[in-house]
Amino acid sequence: MTVLNIIHDCLDALLHPSARYDALTRARHRAFMAPRLLGSLAAFAAFPVYLAMRGAPTALEVAAFSWLVAPILLSWFLSRTGRYEGAHVLSSLALTGLVMTMAMTTGGIESFAAIWLVVVPLEAALSASRRVVAFASVLALSCTALLIVFGQFDLLPSPDANSVPRGVFMAFGVASAALYAAGLAFGAESLARTSVALLYVEEDRYRLLARNMSDVITRHRRNGAVQFISPAVEAMLGTPVSRLLGHGLFDRVHVADRPAYLTALSDAARGGEVRSVEFRLRRESPRGPARGQNGQVDFIWVEMRCRPLEQTSEVAVSPEAEVVAVLRDVTDRKIQEQALDLARTAAEQADASKTRFLATMSHELRTPLNAIIGFSEMIIQEDALMIDAARRKEYAQLINDSGQHLLSVVNGILDMSKMESGNFEISPEPFAPRAALVNCCNLLALKARENAVDLVTRAPEDLPVMTGDPRAFKQIVLNLVANAIKFTERGGRVTVSANVEGSRLMLRFTDTGVGISADDLKRIGDPFFQAGTTYQRRHEGTGLGLSIVKSLVALHAGEMTVQSKLDEGTSVTVALPLTLTPRTEQPSSNIATLNPAGRSATPERSQQVKKSA
Repeated sequence: MTVLNIIHDCLDALLHPSARYDALTRARHRAFMAPRLLGSLAAFAAFPVYLAMRGAPTALEVAAFSWLVAPILLSWFLSRTGRYEGAHVLSSLALTGLVMTMAMTTGGIESFAAIWLVVVPLEAALSASRRVVAFASVLALSCTALLIVFGQFDLLPSPDANSVPRGVFMAFGVASAALYAAGLAFGAESLARTSVALLYVEEDRYRLLARNMSDVITRHRRNGAVQFISPAVEAMLGTPVSRLLGHGLFDRVHVADRPAYLTALSDAARGGEVRSVEFRLRRESPRGPARGQNGQVDFIWVEMRCRPLEQTSEVAVSPEAEVVAVLRDVTDRKIQEQALDLARTAAEQADASKTRFLATMSHELRTPLNAIIGFSEMIIQEDALMIDAARRKEYAQLINDSGQHLLSVVNGILDMSKMESGNFEISPEPFAPRAALVNCCNLLALKARENAVDLVTRAPEDLPVMTGDPRAFKQIVLNLVANAIKFTERGGRVTVSANVEGSRLMLRFTDTGVGISADDLKRIGDPFFQAGTTYQRRHEGTGLGLSIVKSLVALHAGEMTVQSKLDEGTSVTVALPLTLTPRTEQPSSNIATLNPAGRSATPERSQQVKKSA
């Protein structure tokens, strides 16, 4: 191994710089130089032994040994210039010249050396160049023809009559040519093995890239048919490569995205520019059909960048324009874009809600404040205006009513803030829902009569006792009944009913009022949202009633549904569990209380209300 390594290092030192960076070219240069240098050195080493055994050499023998200098010169030429084809041409000329010289002096076409003309094209085959092989073949055939012509016209010296030396030379010529041809065959096999090994290395390299790249590389016809697709698609779509060839990939493109997919491929094949398109691809589920948890087909978003295929191989040139594409999974980016769109929409809705809230508050707060200021000024100037005691009492009552309205508005805002921050809690206890329901309806019966609205209560006597917060229950009922009465025209009807379905108490509030449009119905229950146009309102309110109801129902682990049509009325259904599991108790300072009017208030605020009363 040490001797071989030394020879290997010496040959590498002799290589031209242009052949040191390509493995196949380096192997070819070594295969050209190694046998010639080693053969010449071996022949020169054997030349003194030959002289000692043979004696004085003849002119032919001197010419033969002189030819041994040619391989060394050819190796030097290749080492200095790197011209591999030129070195093979010179080698063919040198070998042909030696064969012609020996054949012309030993009998022409019948010489033992003539068989070596067959070796000339074989040696040129190692160059892997058609031009060199053609040149060597023409050269060998031309020399053969010359030997035949010279023999026909007796232009060559007659061979020696001694048959024994001639037969020996013939045997030597055939054996030496066969050995040389065998050496060429082994060299060709070595180069072929090196080429295959390098091919395997390149295949492994590209296979490694294809299998470990997250992007998928495809090759398409202009009509979209897939001719090649990298194995990375199996991880992306969960299906074998064989099922995606042809139109298998096209069949997985979402129906709505297929025109864009085909257009991008066609434009890339025709226009010669890079095209980019995003579309959805159906992905196989690991358990079988490509369906998600809700039964819908599972699609992923893919970005495809395609460009025309540059066909550099003269063997596999296709008459039809082809396209190479790179597919990348962009589902996460699409989800982020959708989340940004939703966030933008939510921000726009919040901004609109803020505008409506400010407009509503400017009305809800200004009206009672004007009343308070106006009537208080009149009381201050009672001597000048000569206001009697009855009129003072009436003004004081109006001031108190306006203050109570302001307090209810502020309490609603505070309650909504607590619910949104998660600090609003309920205190469940057993209570009779029928009595609470009837009591709330009785409280609002006067308002219903003033609005000429018929209020009907349907609650069976055998309603079971439920566990919940009775004050929150009353606030739910009061808000919903008050809303129904407020938005019902004179002569209309509001129906409140209760019944038990399974383990839940079902409360239904039905009115024949103005109804709610389909667009507004989607946002019912949002804080500060009021159906209809804010600046053309016919009814008072801050838009917090249904939002508070929705939050209280959620705190009771219940459900609220709203059904409504314009000019046909509204139906609100509230489903509350008969038994509410209490949550982990919080410090008493964080537990909100509800005042008798149905508004929540902290203990301090409740004391202020009692004092003002």
